[in-house]
Amino acid sequence: MSELTPSQWSLLPDEPDAPAAPDPLAQAASAAMRSRDGHFYELTGEVNHPGEPQPGLAARWRRFFEAGGAAGWQELSAKALRVQRRVQEDGASYNVHSDGPPLPGEEAHGRGPLARHWPLELLPMLIEPDEWRGIEAGIRQRARLLEAVMADTYGERKLLHDGLLPASLVLAHPQYLRAMHGSAPAGGVHLQVLAFDLTRCADGQWWVVGQRTQAASGLGYVLENRLIIAQQFPEAFRQMAVQRLAASYRDFIRTLMKLSPAGERSRVALLTPGPRNETYFEQAFLARYLGITLVEGADLTVRADKVYLKTLAGLERVHVLLRRVDDTWLDPLELRPDSILGVPGLLQAARAGEVVIANAPGAGWLESPGLTAFWPGVAESLFGEELELPSIQSWWCGEESAW
Repeated sequence: MSELTPSQWSLLPDEPDAPAAPDPLAQAASAAMRSRDGHFYELTGEVNHPGEPQPGLAARWRRFFEAGGAAGWQELSAKALRVQRRVQEDGASYNVHSDGPPLPGEEAHGRGPLARHWPLELLPMLIEPDEWRGIEAGIRQRARLLEAVMADTYGERKLLHDGLLPASLVLAHPQYLRAMHGSAPAGGVHLQVLAFDLTRCADGQWWVVGQRTQAASGLGYVLENRLIIAQQFPEAFRQMAVQRLAASYRDFIRTLMKLSPAGERSRVALLTPGPRNETYFEQAFLARYLGITLVEGADLTVRADKVYLKTLAGLERVHVLLRRVDDTWLDPLELRPDSILGVPGLLQAARAGEVVIANAPGAGWLESPGLTAFWPGVAESLFGEELELPSIQSWWCGEESAW
């Protein structure tokens, strides 16, 4: 067969062009549903206004989708399935206590709790560094405020004497432990672990809607979420320089040890209510990651105001307890006598300063929604500051003005 001459090339039919790769930004923008008018939309980072077209993707989301490219967008469904499979393989769950029939995908254990798989969205929540610094500053301020309130209400009670907090709202709360009044916690810190419920209002401003102070969950779930989602979008996490979590967990465990006189030689244990607790997966996962001992109340004993772990080799001293047992169940000698979750004599060990308990017993009353209306005034009185993260507007019906 003779070869074609250059003059004959133009007579050949054109080869069809390869289909252009879909633009991930265009696909993301077209797939995004329009949010309600007057509400902040995370994908655009702006408020939708009536009669105006929806703004384009926010810069952070453009970088995220560009990092994955067209192939990354096309694989979203497969990634979502991998996330669900990983959650199931890890056994990540939130145990729901109910006597009703299990929902699809749940496992029933007799009439006990239902092991509900941990719900995890595929796309992460993206927060720019500047915005995060504002959230961090507000949370730090709240943490200082709650620590100061704990120290005062279990000490001089100046806030009660000055009327900044109603005595009936504090002292009558079932989780205000009178047995701890007048005692300072080991290491001088009452609250080592705090959790805050945040929401973004229609204008994009972050607000605090709740707080967890006695046995806050979340550290284990945060870690599980990050490990799973980072595996699905490695290039995006690398290019966007997402802040890592490992250093924070190392600092956390070191901080707990520093509060104990034993320092770096401290033995740290996580006190769990047991496998039937709703967040038991998280407790076991966190203990394993931090390299600390997971214990139940029956595993511990108090001798001469010191806490010990029962082992086959004998008693071993425990210096720090990261607790997930609620206040009133901690010590059957001084609190609920029917508690099998706590440790007899634990409150006396805490009063003697022989064990660091995170958080200190008696912190549960700070979670009361009735206190919300008083935080701005307390912050102004203690620090001369306005709250950087506002709270939802509320009233305590014990005030005369409410009637």
